[in-house]
Amino acid sequence: MSSRLQTLGLSTPQQRAWALYDWANSAFATTIMAAVLPIYFHDVAASVLPEPERTAYWGYTSAVALLIAALISPLLGAYADLAGSKKKFIGFFTVLGVVATLGLWWVGRGDYQLAATLYILGNIGFAGGLVFYDALLPGVAKPADLHRVSTAGYAIGYLGGGVLLAINLLWITKPEWFGIADKGIAVKLSFVSVGIWWAVFSLPLLLKVPEPPVFGDSSEKTVFKCLSLSVDRLFKTAREIRKYRQIWIFLLSFWFYSDGIGTIIKMATTYGREVGIGANHLIGALLLVQFVGIPATFVFGKIADRLGPKPALQICLFVYTMICLIGYFMSSPIHFWALAVLVAMVQGGSQAISRSLYAMLVPTDKLAEFFSFMSVSSRFAGILGPFVFGLTTQLFGGSQISILMLVSFFVIGSFLLYFVDIKAGQEAATLESGQPF
Repeated sequence: MSSRLQTLGLSTPQQRAWALYDWANSAFATTIMAAVLPIYFHDVAASVLPEPERTAYWGYTSAVALLIAALISPLLGAYADLAGSKKKFIGFFTVLGVVATLGLWWVGRGDYQLAATLYILGNIGFAGGLVFYDALLPGVAKPADLHRVSTAGYAIGYLGGGVLLAINLLWITKPEWFGIADKGIAVKLSFVSVGIWWAVFSLPLLLKVPEPPVFGDSSEKTVFKCLSLSVDRLFKTAREIRKYRQIWIFLLSFWFYSDGIGTIIKMATTYGREVGIGANHLIGALLLVQFVGIPATFVFGKIADRLGPKPALQICLFVYTMICLIGYFMSSPIHFWALAVLVAMVQGGSQAISRSLYAMLVPTDKLAEFFSFMSVSSRFAGILGPFVFGLTTQLFGGSQISILMLVSFFVIGSFLLYFVDIKAGQEAATLESGQPF
């Protein structure tokens, strides 16, 4: 597998080990967050609720998960910078996510509250791990390689999530081929497979990627000192980040468009079930997203290198706007498949370019803090999308208006992105850190 990763542009063992974490946790993003669990929640766990309330409750569950992750990530980011413990936190959040995912085995008909609780815990593990995973990127890639390595990570994530989702889809549609009793058991086994996959493929990062250096004297490394200083630095960073005009503008832009992207990922299958599209079509289309997304992610990496990250992101946001407008009229499986192809074209590219663009603007001695603020901005923003989606669904008795409302998130995000000056942001980051970019 190492040689295959090398062909994707990951030239060092540390880069390959780092990228495998995307392969590991993307199983949660595909099978749990986007494909199988939302359908299982709608059809089984929440089957005791009226039809519109099933979609609404899933939206509220996603919002609560994002709220908790948003509240804890800046504190943990500040603490990790001081204590030099980014990898330990990745390990902790991975264990949390894995255990919660394995627990979904025990969710049955009417257990929507248990399903919601386990999903929230798993999502906290997923989101919390990503804060520190993203903060390790500048430590494994030189500045000139950030776009390439970041893009490769997302592409590998697509592949990993897609491979396991393909296996899960076979289990669910043809359980007799594998000696599985029925479709219901196959669905539960898919949840278990995600937990095992996530745990196993996280090991290379934990074993091979070096912990970045700690800035500050050794007295800051005691536990209580770190906790105290992390709180102080959290509030300091909240004030300090406003001094970096370009980071602030980018975060505002990211706050809006990432909310739109996240809401589409979390709500697509429940919306599809609501309009009557079969589960096999929904899972199959999302599987297509994973594999079409691999070459599309690399294409957008090339576009970012050629045109610059801003124009590449603007293209992605325009396509997402079209997806929402077309989604309003969706009524058949072919519509969902067509929209899945459009999502596949831009999802990985938009996320990878956002991550590497942000890394270009951040002072090197404040990586975890500032990346945690990026996470906070997307998590707090992400609360709004699913919550509004759920509330609008309840108010209007359906989700079509909710889909249309997402257009505003992409329009506002694209408008704000126009004002980001990357060169000025890099100069400000260099002056602060004292290190050349």
